[in-house]
Amino acid sequence: MKKLLFITFLFIIHYTQAQTDDGLEWVVKPSLEYDAQGLFKEGLAIVGRNGKYGFIDKTGKEVIPCKYDNSYPNFSEGYVFVELNGKYGVLDKSGKEKVICKYETLQYFPYEDFKKVKLNGKWGLINKKGEEVVPCKYEEIDNFFQNLISVKFNGKYGLVDKNGKEIISCKYQYIVGFSEGLAATKLNEKWGFIDKTEKVIIPYKYDWVGKFSKGLAQVRLNNKDGFIDTTGKEVIALKYESVDDFLEGFASMQMNGKWGIIDKKGNEVIPCKYESTGLFLEDLVSVQMNGKYGFIDKTSKEIVPFKYDEVESFSKDLVRVRLNFKYGFIDKTGKEIIPCKYEDAQNFSETLTMVKLNEKYGFIDNTGKEIIPLKYDDIWSFSDGLVRIRLNGKWGFIDKAGREVIPCKYEKVGDFSDGLAWVKLNGKWGIVRNLLLKKK
Repeated sequence: MKKLLFITFLFIIHYTQAQTDDGLEWVVKPSLEYDAQGLFKEGLAIVGRNGKYGFIDKTGKEVIPCKYDNSYPNFSEGYVFVELNGKYGVLDKSGKEKVICKYETLQYFPYEDFKKVKLNGKWGLINKKGEEVVPCKYEEIDNFFQNLISVKFNGKYGLVDKNGKEIISCKYQYIVGFSEGLAATKLNEKWGFIDKTEKVIIPYKYDWVGKFSKGLAQVRLNNKDGFIDTTGKEVIALKYESVDDFLEGFASMQMNGKWGIIDKKGNEVIPCKYESTGLFLEDLVSVQMNGKYGFIDKTSKEIVPFKYDEVESFSKDLVRVRLNFKYGFIDKTGKEIIPCKYEDAQNFSETLTMVKLNEKYGFIDNTGKEIIPLKYDDIWSFSDGLVRIRLNGKWGFIDKAGREVIPCKYEKVGDFSDGLAWVKLNGKWGIVRNLLLKKK
């Protein structure tokens, strides 16, 4: 995990503040002291010098010295994970080591800002304060399900809670976790379901199972897929080559190499005759036939003709489509609202989307009107109400109206965060505050 989340190249620090000629205030005037920097978060930004990292405050003062090998990723609620001499620990905002750097490995874990850590070859979990919530004694810590965490001990899987208490004993070949009161577990090469007392509710007979969702779970037996309910009753017969989970009452299924759609009673709403199917959204579903995509309704009536090379889901009543390597947008009737003429296009965020035409970038609204001119060589996403843009080799910032709040004169820039951004001018980096934004 030897990666900083921000790295770029950079600058020095002077603590005086001054105003530039384009409405900006230098928080840190350009210079050459550091060679890496990141966004401000909770009032601090990570900086690097000669391969070592520390933190500065918004005046440019180095409050945590540049002595650490890395930081992951930045402060969160007053704490940050750091690496020193190949070991990992936790600092507070004063630079005090709340947990000394002792762990051999630190990894992301998708639950309550926990981190997976390894000590003496065994895995555990620590919280953002560095407190060991699950002791380092497991061979694996796999995932979490409904506030329970999958762990492996002596070659078998079980579940513990976020305090490390064993809820399901480590005796299973694998465990998927609880959904709707039942946990999918594997014993003797077969899958079944248990409750929280470890009573077997659905016997171990399936080759594979999924999790329950709204009363149904996918199961597979002898290479055929179907669905069971929480009593184990086969609600939808195991006869399909493949099935997807239900969404809004419908699921895609495959038979004889073709795809269709069923409802929760097993009725084939859309027959198995398509090369691929999406899921119903706004009463329409994308399907593929003869290599082309279109949309049909729940009666299989063709609403949008099969002519597109690529389609996506509807966004703001429009869907992005690709035709002959060009992107555009259509509405639910198939009418082309924004013609397929762009080399690239993103999905709409609020009322704007970024598009590319003739190697230039800009933004259009959902009528196709050009809001930000297509004249920029590069363009990023909005941050603090501004987006960074490049024109003729120089960087600046524009707002959502397309006004150049910060002119394109900088060699490099970072995104605004907490009202501040790093900028590079004449080979030196500094930090600026945009006076046109509300100060944070």
